[in-house]
Amino acid sequence: MLMSRALVYAHRGASGHELENSYAAFVKAVELGADGLEIDLQLTKDLVPIVTHDLDFWRLARTHRKVSSMNYEEVKKLKLGIYIFRLFNGSSILTFEEVLAFAKENNLALNVELKETFVDAPSQIDILSKRSYTNINIHFSSFHYEVLERIKKCNPLIQTAYIGTKKTNWEELSQLWAADALHIHKRYYKTDRLDLAFQSNMPLRFYGIDGYETYLSNPHPAVIGWITDFPGRVLMEQKKKEF
Repeated sequence: MLMSRALVYAHRGASGHELENSYAAFVKAVELGADGLEIDLQLTKDLVPIVTHDLDFWRLARTHRKVSSMNYEEVKKLKLGIYIFRLFNGSSILTFEEVLAFAKENNLALNVELKETFVDAPSQIDILSKRSYTNINIHFSSFHYEVLERIKKCNPLIQTAYIGTKKTNWEELSQLWAADALHIHKRYYKTDRLDLAFQSNMPLRFYGIDGYETYLSNPHPAVIGWITDFPGRVLMEQKKKEF
């Protein structure tokens, strides 16, 4: 019996080709055949979940204002991108609702990372957790384990993933009761750690994947997903297993 292949998630959309977390990056991900999108959620001052990575908009819109200091009506007026292009044809911030609709329309899985602004907003975590996500393969991830605990206490059926670090204890993965999977950088793709995860029934998704990794065509059985800026490359490497 053939094993199902690890799903390929386009990191902030196909961000190796288009501006991260932009509509263009999500469209490109579809064109390249990605199985899903990895997106970042932050909360505005008026508690609207928006799709952006940083705590402020300096890197993308050259303003030091923090996401949490701006209402959504202000945020949606921002133009993102390289300066010379941003002035005339910059991208706009998308809401979670917009990307959720896009994912459903294009039959994409969603890996939704809840960022720092959710840590002190338990009511907003509850709202996301209590929603019905029909017709979509979705899970919520975070570096903040307490966010995952809140999700699971609110709705045990929601799938979650803990984003590990160098401090992650691979021998105690079974104690991460609020995590259905572990997300970790590819530098930790090492046989001893992969075996520990497999023995603990902890599925793994690796990020930082560039499509040139030799293990993509024949991954360890603990691996269920790849998170990459270049989904096209990863899919091509996976296909090598078929020949």
